[in-house]
Amino acid sequence: MRANPFIITEDYVAPEYFCDREFETSVLRSNILNGRNTVLISPRRMGKSGLIAHTIRERSLAEAYTTFTIDLFPTNSLAELILLLSNEIAGKMKTKEERFLDRFVSVVKSLRPGVKMNPVSGELEFNLSLGEIPRPEESLEEIFRYLNESPRPCIVAIDEFQQIAEYPEKNVTALLRSYVQKCTNARFIFAGSSRRMMEKLFNSPSEPFYMSCSPLYLDVIDKDKYWEFTARHFTSNGRTIDRACFESVYDRFEGHTWYVQRMLNDLYERAENGRQITLETISESLDYVVKLNGKAFEDLFRSYSETQKALLIAIAKEGKADNITSMAFIKKHSLKSPSTVQSAARVLYEKEVISKSEASYSITNRFFGIWIERLYGSR
Repeated sequence: MRANPFIITEDYVAPEYFCDREFETSVLRSNILNGRNTVLISPRRMGKSGLIAHTIRERSLAEAYTTFTIDLFPTNSLAELILLLSNEIAGKMKTKEERFLDRFVSVVKSLRPGVKMNPVSGELEFNLSLGEIPRPEESLEEIFRYLNESPRPCIVAIDEFQQIAEYPEKNVTALLRSYVQKCTNARFIFAGSSRRMMEKLFNSPSEPFYMSCSPLYLDVIDKDKYWEFTARHFTSNGRTIDRACFESVYDRFEGHTWYVQRMLNDLYERAENGRQITLETISESLDYVVKLNGKAFEDLFRSYSETQKALLIAIAKEGKADNITSMAFIKKHSLKSPSTVQSAARVLYEKEVISKSEASYSITNRFFGIWIERLYGSR
């Protein structure tokens, strides 16, 4: 039994710690089994990585497919994508196949410099560095050929896929699309948290991936399902929380998975030894979580321009800010002008510091928004 069943790390643990997503799991499973690639779009920290891990680890898929997952968020070039993907393939296949390196380098010849002898064991292993990828496009073609020739069908999940739009190389999306189209031995899951960019990549007629994948949008977990999940884990471990307290947390964060989960993780700890969870307990928990991140939030806030700070404070005060370039909003929050607000909002939106839903803006990191409102809201 885990010390705390409300997981807040990126790691997938087990089905019993995974809440609902039955419909989304069935869609993703169906796409894989029926030869459809998937584009999965959700806000950051809504649970898309967990959904992918939960689905591909089901016995019916785990036994039939070899799965590879990479996250492109930290990458800035095609060579870095190659580094992540080749290391992931090497790590997975080494445990599954004998003489893996022989087969791998016989196909992916451009990455042979990554094969090195372990000075301790004397065995050959794959240990590639970024400087050993002189021809990324050639390496990409060879990796896809290797996937297509794999003895078992493959699932390739690429998280934060929209990052490829930032690569300096030209035509990366067109190159990837051509290889994906020809790779009949693999099913692909392209996941991303920037809805604007992901929809541009997959829904725009001018883009190579246009209409090439089955879309799947991830929204909040149903409140009733989340309550059942919460009550079960509290009760089965001798702790209690009433529905009203759970709903106050769920509603405060509008069901956004990670923030609800982070609060439940802390409340579960506070419920030890029969302590009753109350609205006051929830307030204490929220204070604690925000305070833990205070130094990081302070450094982050300091990095923005004065105009951007002023806009963030205004949005934090509102919670959800409508018509931010209107004179009413500008006068209410003592901002400079519609043009400066628009310019600041564009930069903050591109950096995903703020999010937009229809005409409303909010601060993406909910705890950051609370920190700003508490520190500057009364000024």
